[in-house]
Amino acid sequence: MLELNKSQKLNSWHGSLNIVYALVDGVTAVTHQQMQAPLKVQRPFYPEGAVCHSVILHTAGGIVGGDKLSLNFHLQPQAHTLITTAAASKIYRSNGLEARQNILLQVDTDACLEWFPQETIVFNGAIYRQDLQVELAPGATWTSWEITRFGRSARGEKFLQGNWRSHTEVWQQQHPLWIDRQWLHGDEQIINSPHGLAGNSIVGSFVWIGQSLSADVVEKIRTLNSTVEQGEIGVTRLNAGLLCRYRGNSTTEVRNWFTEVWHLLRSSSLGKPAYRSRVWQI
Repeated sequence: MLELNKSQKLNSWHGSLNIVYALVDGVTAVTHQQMQAPLKVQRPFYPEGAVCHSVILHTAGGIVGGDKLSLNFHLQPQAHTLITTAAASKIYRSNGLEARQNILLQVDTDACLEWFPQETIVFNGAIYRQDLQVELAPGATWTSWEITRFGRSARGEKFLQGNWRSHTEVWQQQHPLWIDRQWLHGDEQIINSPHGLAGNSIVGSFVWIGQSLSADVVEKIRTLNSTVEQGEIGVTRLNAGLLCRYRGNSTTEVRNWFTEVWHLLRSSSLGKPAYRSRVWQI
Protein backbone atom coordinates (compact mmCIF):
# COMPACT_ATOMS: atom_id res chain seq x y z
CA MET A 1 0.00 0.00 0.00
CA LEU A 2 1.21 3.49 -0.78
CA GLU A 3 2.51 5.62 2.07
CA LEU A 4 0.11 8.50 2.58
CA ASN A 5 1.11 12.00 3.51
CA LYS A 6 -0.91 14.36 5.68
CA SER A 7 -2.20 16.43 2.76
CA GLN A 8 -3.69 13.36 1.07
CA LYS A 9 -5.70 12.54 4.19
CA LEU A 10 -6.86 16.13 4.69
CA ASN A 11 -8.06 16.39 1.07
CA SER A 12 -10.61 13.60 1.53
CA TRP A 13 -14.30 14.50 1.45
CA HIS A 14 -16.69 13.52 4.26
CA GLY A 15 -20.03 14.41 2.69
CA SER A 16 -23.53 13.65 3.88
CA LEU A 17 -27.21 13.93 2.96
CA ASN A 18 -30.23 13.59 5.25
CA ILE A 19 -33.60 13.95 3.54
CA VAL A 20 -37.14 13.26 4.82
CA TYR A 21 -40.19 12.95 2.54
CA ALA A 22 -43.83 13.05 3.65
CA LEU A 23 -47.21 13.04 1.97
CA VAL A 24 -48.67 16.55 2.28
CA ASP A 25 -52.12 17.24 0.81
CA GLY A 26 -51.80 14.28 -1.53
CA VAL A 27 -48.33 15.23 -2.82
CA THR A 28 -44.97 13.89 -1.63
CA ALA A 29 -42.84 16.78 -0.35
CA VAL A 30 -39.41 17.25 1.22
CA THR A 31 -40.05 18.11 4.86
CA HIS A 32 -36.44 18.08 6.09
CA GLN A 33 -33.05 18.27 4.42
CA GLN A 34 -29.50 18.59 5.66
CA MET A 35 -26.52 18.57 3.30
CA GLN A 36 -22.75 18.62 3.61
CA ALA A 37 -20.41 19.07 0.63
CA PRO A 38 -19.75 17.60 -1.81
CA LEU A 39 -23.29 16.16 -1.73
CA LYS A 40 -26.35 18.20 -2.68
CA VAL A 41 -29.91 17.56 -3.83
CA GLN A 42 -31.57 19.65 -6.51
CA ARG A 43 -34.91 21.28 -5.88
CA PRO A 44 -37.57 18.54 -6.23
CA PHE A 45 -39.72 18.46 -9.34
CA TYR A 46 -43.03 16.79 -10.21
CA PRO A 47 -43.24 15.63 -13.84
CA GLU A 48 -45.95 13.09 -12.99
CA GLY A 49 -47.99 14.91 -10.38
CA ALA A 50 -47.83 13.66 -6.80
CA VAL A 51 -44.57 11.68 -7.14
CA CYS A 52 -41.51 13.62 -5.96
CA HIS A 53 -38.43 13.34 -8.22
CA SER A 54 -35.09 14.13 -6.55
CA VAL A 55 -31.65 14.40 -8.19
CA ILE A 56 -28.44 13.94 -6.18
CA LEU A 57 -25.41 16.04 -7.10
CA HIS A 58 -21.77 15.25 -6.28
CA THR A 59 -20.12 18.63 -6.74
CA ALA A 60 -16.54 17.33 -6.50
CA GLY A 61 -16.99 15.45 -9.76
CA GLY A 62 -15.87 12.05 -8.51
CA ILE A 63 -14.89 9.89 -5.53
CA VAL A 64 -11.26 9.35 -4.50
CA GLY A 65 -9.50 7.22 -1.90
CA GLY A 66 -10.30 8.35 1.63
CA ASP A 67 -13.68 9.88 0.74
CA LYS A 68 -16.53 8.90 3.04
CA LEU A 69 -20.07 9.65 1.89
CA SER A 70 -23.20 9.08 3.95
CA LEU A 71 -26.72 9.27 2.49
CA ASN A 72 -29.89 8.86 4.55
CA PHE A 73 -33.37 9.04 3.04
CA HIS A 74 -36.58 8.55 5.00
CA LEU A 75 -39.98 8.15 3.33
CA GLN A 76 -42.84 8.57 5.74
CA PRO A 77 -46.13 6.63 5.27
CA GLN A 78 -47.63 6.70 1.73
CA ALA A 79 -44.87 8.92 0.31
CA HIS A 80 -43.69 8.13 -3.25
CA THR A 81 -40.27 9.31 -4.38
CA LEU A 82 -37.97 8.64 -7.33
CA ILE A 83 -34.30 9.38 -6.59
CA THR A 84 -31.55 9.44 -9.19
CA THR A 85 -28.17 11.13 -9.76
CA ALA A 86 -27.35 14.04 -12.06
CA ALA A 87 -24.57 12.15 -13.85
CA ALA A 88 -22.56 8.95 -13.79
CA SER A 89 -20.55 8.43 -10.59
CA LYS A 90 -16.80 8.16 -11.07
CA ILE A 91 -14.59 6.21 -8.67
CA TYR A 92 -11.03 7.36 -9.36
CA ARG A 93 -7.79 5.43 -9.01
CA SER A 94 -6.96 5.13 -5.32
CA ASN A 95 -4.15 6.95 -3.57
CA GLY A 96 -3.89 3.93 -1.24
CA LEU A 97 -7.05 4.59 0.79
CA GLU A 98 -10.44 2.98 0.41
CA ALA A 99 -13.35 5.19 -0.68
CA ARG A 100 -16.63 4.39 1.06
CA GLN A 101 -20.28 5.21 0.57
CA ASN A 102 -22.92 4.29 3.15
CA ILE A 103 -26.60 4.55 2.22
CA LEU A 104 -29.54 4.08 4.58
CA LEU A 105 -33.06 4.06 3.15
CA GLN A 106 -36.07 3.96 5.48
CA VAL A 107 -39.38 3.31 3.72
CA ASP A 108 -42.44 3.49 5.97
CA THR A 109 -45.84 1.81 5.62
CA ASP A 110 -47.36 1.96 2.10
CA ALA A 111 -44.54 4.23 0.90
CA CYS A 112 -42.77 3.63 -2.43
CA LEU A 113 -39.10 4.43 -3.10
CA GLU A 114 -37.61 4.14 -6.58
CA TRP A 115 -33.80 4.31 -6.28
CA PHE A 116 -32.21 4.68 -9.71
CA PRO A 117 -28.67 6.14 -9.63
CA GLN A 118 -26.97 6.53 -12.96
CA GLU A 119 -24.03 4.37 -13.99
CA THR A 120 -21.01 4.03 -11.70
CA ILE A 121 -17.63 3.99 -13.49
CA VAL A 122 -14.89 2.25 -11.49
CA PHE A 123 -11.48 3.37 -12.75
CA ASN A 124 -8.58 0.95 -12.90
CA GLY A 125 -6.84 0.99 -9.52
CA ALA A 126 -9.90 2.17 -7.56
CA ILE A 127 -10.58 0.82 -4.07
CA TYR A 128 -14.24 1.26 -3.24
CA ARG A 129 -16.95 -0.12 -0.99
CA GLN A 130 -20.66 0.69 -0.91
CA ASP A 131 -22.96 -0.44 1.89
CA LEU A 132 -26.68 0.04 1.24
CA GLN A 133 -29.28 -0.87 3.85
CA VAL A 134 -33.04 -0.64 3.36
CA GLU A 135 -35.51 -0.70 6.27
CA LEU A 136 -38.82 -1.63 4.67
CA ALA A 137 -42.09 -1.36 6.61
CA PRO A 138 -45.05 -3.67 5.85
CA GLY A 139 -46.86 -2.51 2.72
CA ALA A 140 -43.85 -0.52 1.48
CA THR A 141 -42.00 -1.20 -1.78
CA TRP A 142 -38.43 -0.52 -2.88
CA THR A 143 -37.32 -0.61 -6.51
CA SER A 144 -33.67 -0.14 -7.44
CA TRP A 145 -31.05 -0.63 -10.08
CA GLU A 146 -27.28 -0.56 -9.89
CA ILE A 147 -25.24 -0.37 -13.11
CA THR A 148 -21.47 -0.59 -12.79
CA ARG A 149 -18.83 -0.21 -15.50
CA PHE A 150 -15.36 -1.54 -14.68
CA GLY A 151 -12.65 0.51 -16.32
CA ARG A 152 -13.05 3.37 -18.79
CA SER A 153 -13.81 0.93 -21.57
CA ALA A 154 -14.28 3.71 -24.15
CA ARG A 155 -10.55 4.36 -23.73
CA GLY A 156 -9.68 0.68 -23.75
CA GLU A 157 -9.06 0.64 -19.99
CA LYS A 158 -9.75 -2.54 -18.00
CA PHE A 159 -10.12 -3.04 -14.26
CA LEU A 160 -6.84 -4.88 -13.67
CA GLN A 161 -5.98 -3.41 -10.26
CA GLY A 162 -8.02 -2.44 -7.24
CA ASN A 163 -11.10 -3.68 -5.35
CA TRP A 164 -14.84 -3.08 -5.65
CA ARG A 165 -17.39 -4.18 -3.07
CA SER A 166 -21.15 -3.67 -2.99
CA HIS A 167 -23.15 -4.89 0.01
CA THR A 168 -26.93 -4.51 -0.02
CA GLU A 169 -29.33 -5.58 2.72
CA VAL A 170 -33.12 -5.23 2.83
CA TRP A 171 -34.84 -5.75 6.19
CA GLN A 172 -38.44 -5.77 7.34
CA GLN A 173 -39.33 -5.88 11.06
CA GLN A 174 -35.87 -7.25 11.92
CA HIS A 175 -36.09 -10.02 9.32
CA PRO A 176 -33.89 -10.05 6.19
CA LEU A 177 -35.78 -9.97 2.88
CA TRP A 178 -32.75 -9.89 0.60
CA ILE A 179 -29.00 -9.74 1.17
CA ASP A 180 -26.61 -9.33 -1.76
CA ARG A 181 -22.83 -9.13 -1.38
CA GLN A 182 -20.66 -8.60 -4.43
CA TRP A 183 -16.90 -8.31 -4.67
CA LEU A 184 -14.60 -7.92 -7.65
CA HIS A 185 -10.83 -7.84 -7.42
CA GLY A 186 -9.05 -6.18 -10.33
CA ASP A 187 -7.24 -9.00 -12.10
CA GLU A 188 -6.88 -10.15 -15.72
CA GLN A 189 -7.98 -13.69 -14.91
CA ILE A 190 -11.10 -12.60 -13.00
CA ILE A 191 -12.06 -10.08 -15.67
CA ASN A 192 -11.95 -12.75 -18.37
CA SER A 193 -13.29 -15.66 -16.33
CA PRO A 194 -16.82 -16.92 -17.14
CA HIS A 195 -17.40 -16.74 -13.39
CA GLY A 196 -16.33 -13.06 -13.38
CA LEU A 197 -16.99 -10.54 -16.13
CA ALA A 198 -16.35 -12.99 -19.00
CA GLY A 199 -14.52 -10.22 -20.85
CA ASN A 200 -17.37 -7.74 -20.42
CA SER A 201 -17.17 -4.34 -18.75
CA ILE A 202 -20.66 -3.84 -17.27
CA VAL A 203 -22.76 -5.62 -14.67
CA GLY A 204 -26.21 -4.56 -13.55
CA SER A 205 -28.76 -5.55 -10.91
CA PHE A 206 -32.43 -4.60 -10.78
CA VAL A 207 -34.45 -5.45 -7.69
CA TRP A 208 -38.09 -4.93 -6.74
CA ILE A 209 -38.98 -5.84 -3.15
CA GLY A 210 -42.15 -5.38 -1.16
CA GLN A 211 -44.52 -8.20 -1.99
CA SER A 212 -44.52 -11.47 -3.86
CA LEU A 213 -45.24 -11.48 -7.59
CA SER A 214 -47.51 -13.84 -9.46
CA ALA A 215 -46.00 -16.43 -11.76
CA ASP A 216 -47.70 -14.70 -14.73
CA VAL A 217 -45.97 -11.37 -14.04
CA VAL A 218 -42.59 -13.06 -13.62
CA GLU A 219 -43.06 -14.94 -16.90
CA LYS A 220 -43.93 -11.70 -18.72
CA ILE A 221 -40.75 -10.11 -17.37
CA ARG A 222 -38.69 -13.05 -18.60
CA THR A 223 -39.89 -12.36 -22.13
CA LEU A 224 -38.94 -8.65 -22.00
CA ASN A 225 -35.65 -9.09 -23.83
CA SER A 226 -36.27 -7.24 -27.08
CA THR A 227 -33.75 -4.51 -26.16
CA VAL A 228 -30.96 -6.97 -25.22
CA GLU A 229 -29.02 -8.07 -28.28
CA GLN A 230 -25.54 -8.81 -26.93
CA GLY A 231 -25.59 -8.91 -23.15
CA GLU A 232 -26.53 -11.82 -20.89
CA ILE A 233 -29.57 -11.52 -18.64
CA GLY A 234 -31.26 -13.47 -15.86
CA VAL A 235 -34.52 -13.14 -13.90
CA THR A 236 -35.06 -14.63 -10.43
CA ARG A 237 -38.29 -14.68 -8.48
CA LEU A 238 -37.74 -13.74 -4.82
CA ASN A 239 -40.01 -14.51 -1.87
CA ALA A 240 -40.88 -10.82 -1.65
CA GLY A 241 -40.16 -9.56 -5.13
CA LEU A 242 -37.91 -9.93 -8.16
CA LEU A 243 -34.22 -9.80 -9.10
CA CYS A 244 -32.80 -9.19 -12.59
CA ARG A 245 -29.11 -9.43 -13.54
CA TYR A 246 -27.21 -8.17 -16.59
CA ARG A 247 -23.68 -8.73 -17.88
CA GLY A 248 -22.53 -7.04 -21.07
CA ASN A 249 -20.99 -3.91 -22.56
CA SER A 250 -23.78 -1.40 -23.16
CA THR A 251 -25.16 1.05 -20.62
CA THR A 252 -27.98 1.89 -23.03
CA GLU A 253 -28.88 -1.76 -23.43
CA VAL A 254 -29.05 -2.54 -19.72
CA ARG A 255 -30.90 0.67 -18.84
CA ASN A 256 -33.50 0.10 -21.56
CA TRP A 257 -34.09 -3.45 -20.34
CA PHE A 258 -34.35 -2.38 -16.71
CA THR A 259 -36.77 0.38 -17.74
CA GLU A 260 -38.98 -2.16 -19.53
CA VAL A 261 -39.05 -4.32 -16.39
CA TRP A 262 -39.78 -1.27 -14.24
CA HIS A 263 -42.62 -0.21 -16.55
CA LEU A 264 -44.29 -3.62 -16.29
CA LEU A 265 -43.93 -3.74 -12.50
CA ARG A 266 -45.17 -0.18 -12.05
CA SER A 267 -48.19 -0.83 -14.24
CA SER A 268 -49.11 -4.07 -12.50
CA SER A 269 -48.53 -2.90 -8.91
CA LEU A 270 -49.20 0.87 -8.99
CA GLY A 271 -51.41 1.25 -12.04
CA LYS A 272 -49.13 3.86 -13.61
CA PRO A 273 -46.42 3.70 -16.31
CA ALA A 274 -42.71 4.21 -15.70
CA TYR A 275 -41.64 7.82 -16.10
CA ARG A 276 -38.05 8.37 -17.22
CA SER A 277 -36.21 11.05 -15.30
CA ARG A 278 -35.30 14.07 -17.43
CA VAL A 279 -31.62 13.86 -16.41
CA TRP A 280 -31.30 10.46 -18.12
CA GLN A 281 -31.77 12.17 -21.47
CA ILE A 282 -28.67 14.34 -21.07
